[in-house]
Parts: sequence; C-alpha cells; structure tokens
Amino acid sequence: MNLKTTFYKDYVNHLPQTGNHILAQQKSNSLIVYQAFNPRIAKYAVDHQQFGGPHYSFSRMSWIKPNFLWMMYRCGWAKKENQKRVLAIEISKDHFEEILAQAVHSSFKSELYKAREQWQFDLEHSEVRIQWDPDHNPNGEKLDRRAIQLGLKGKVLSKFGKDWVQSIQDITDFVLEQGEKVEQKKIDELEVIKEAVYEVKMASTKEYLMIY
Repeated sequence: MNLKTTFYKDYVNHLPQTGNHILAQQKSNSLIVYQAFNPRIAKYAVDHQQFGGPHYSFSRMSWIKPNFLWMMYRCGWAKKENQKRVLAIEISKDHFEEILAQAVHSSFKSELYKAREQWQFDLEHSEVRIQWDPDHNPNGEKLDRRAIQLGLKGKVLSKFGKDWVQSIQDITDFVLEQGEKVEQKKIDELEVIKEAVYEVKMASTKEYLMIY
C-alpha cells in the first residue's frame, strides 16, 4: 500500500471537530476516495485499473467516500457482506471538483431552495447526489463533525469508473489489520490513512454544498 498513514491519536488532533468538512488524503493534483465491494468486482477493478466486468453495474448509483474512517464505519472494517474488499481510488482534483459541481442534496434544504418542487426537479435531473452524515470514530460512535459521501450514476459514473481513475489499489489487508486493533481496544496502536481538509476551489460550489 502506498498511502500515507498516521496514528489515530495524532490524526484526531489535526482536524476540525465540528461542521461539514471534506477530509481526504491528497497529493498536489489528486486525492483518494474509497469504495467497498465483493471480491469479484474488486479483483476486476484492480487488475484492469478501471471498473467494469460481468459483476459491476453502471446502471446503479455508486457511492464514493473520501474519508477513510467514514468508509470503515460503512463497511464495518471490511466485515460486512459485499463490502469485504476496500479499494482506494485516486482521481484528479479537477475531476473531483467536476463531481462536486454537479451534486444535488439527497434531502430538501429549505435554506437553498425556495420550493421543494425545484429541488425535486434538480435531484431527478442530476447524476450526482451529496449526503452529509455524522462522521464516526473507529468504534463507530457518532461525532459532531459530518462526513461527505457522493452518489454517482449515468454518464458521471461511467466517466469516473472508466476514464477518471488514475489508480486503484486494494487496501483490505491494512483495513483488516487495523480493524483487529479496534476490536482488541488497542486504539493507541491504531493507524489510519492520513488526511487533511480538502478546500473546494469554487466559492459558489462550497456555499451550495454547505461546507463550513
């Protein structure tokens, strides 16, 4: 695995504790997002460095998460059915911004829309959905900070899965190793993926996504 890691006890000291924030491991021009799949889908993705194959469907909505611990909460440290292989997917920041710019909130936000009908129209005609959910610590306990996840479908999902991927690596062994430390309550020894707050480039996008 070529991702940077850090001890959880250090990780928590360098991040905001409240608010809506995009946390991600970043390079100068790219960042990492995560997805968890069954072994057949994951193997094809790693072998071909893109998504596809007989077991993957581009007709469904697929969710990406840039926050490692949020992915761990959702997949149960790679123990949940059909989520036993965790993939770290590198995409460019420009493509990530393109995804963000098309996102529509999955639930109605009165502070953004004057009419529910307008939001419903936008939701039905967008290929990207955004959700802010409570972030979680390694034990699965809710935090005051909220984490982002993005649902992709249609042409956006096809571009993401086939054209925008820069690399795909299976990090399941690392996940299982760290999951055992959580089970054994060895939090002082727990390592996580090193992350920082991602700063959205467009002020209008940042405001619409309700990042604060």
